[in-house]
Amino acid sequence: MNAPAPFLSVIVPAHQGAGFLPETLGALAGSDLPRDQWELIVVDDASSDATGAIAGDWADRVVTLPAPAHGPAYARNRGVEASRGEWVAFIDADVRVHPDTLRKMTEAIAGTPGLDAVFGAYDEAPPDPGFLSQYRNLLHRYVHLTGAGEVDTFWGGCGAVRASAFIAVGGFDEARYPRPQIEDIELGYRLRDQGFRAFICPEIQGAHLKRWRFWGALRTDLLDRALPWVLLLLERDRIARPAGLNLRRGEPLKIALVCAALVLLLIAVVTPRQDLLLAAALALGGVLASNLGMFRWFVRQRGLRFALAVVPFNLLYYALSGVAVLGGLALHLLRGRRVPASAVHHAIG
Repeated sequence: MNAPAPFLSVIVPAHQGAGFLPETLGALAGSDLPRDQWELIVVDDASSDATGAIAGDWADRVVTLPAPAHGPAYARNRGVEASRGEWVAFIDADVRVHPDTLRKMTEAIAGTPGLDAVFGAYDEAPPDPGFLSQYRNLLHRYVHLTGAGEVDTFWGGCGAVRASAFIAVGGFDEARYPRPQIEDIELGYRLRDQGFRAFICPEIQGAHLKRWRFWGALRTDLLDRALPWVLLLLERDRIARPAGLNLRRGEPLKIALVCAALVLLLIAVVTPRQDLLLAAALALGGVLASNLGMFRWFVRQRGLRFALAVVPFNLLYYALSGVAVLGGLALHLLRGRRVPASAVHHAIG
């Protein structure tokens, strides 16, 4: 006789994950959600290290994919195909859940009528002590805290989707996103398109174990996040419209102000004009003033010195976003696609 299907199928995609899996799978094993309510599926995405062997010590099932690596979108889809649960929960291989993470997922599902997807946030104690790792993970938590409630996106690092809804929208777009990019955001958009509802519940937490380094973070932010996201927004005619968690009201203006300030500063270097320097300072000051709430939150979390160190990274974020918008528009046109009217109106006014 087959065992009853669990409520939750937890899917962990892993490529070369031997360094993280003993900790992350051990944390899942320590979950306080009764074990008969969930199953653990690890998808070994063509790893050449001990990922498969480690996964075999913890998982109910290990799905092994042949080389070359296919990316997390493909791996998660294969995990769903092997699952039996009414809901599928995605946990990244470098996310260490709290003992109550899975239970709080099920509580959010039971306690929110009409909910079809739910995801949490990184916690406030990133284990890597480096400034960049602390900043990026705390920023992620701040964004999810301030965006709590119903949203039109999804996060695949620590989130769950009703299996029937996931299948109805076709799962992750594994053809478009063969590497870690914005496959979860794009999935969230399609869920909303078909009338499914997603919520952020920041009390669902996990610790991000990744160690961030500057150039790797820069590459990820520009090439794997901002640029493909701009292309997606252009295709969906959403580039200039507020879109909840990922494009809040006022953010396009901040991007424009930072980029304008940089142009003014460059001109001022060539033609020393105090008025241009003043205009640039006012533009940057306006952006920083609008983000005072975020800086105060960082002060409460890590102190004034840490919050002051965040300032240049906050401005860099807007500068990179400006580069991504210009690059995305160029690629969009090179592909022979029409630029949405909203993008033109936003650019000129």
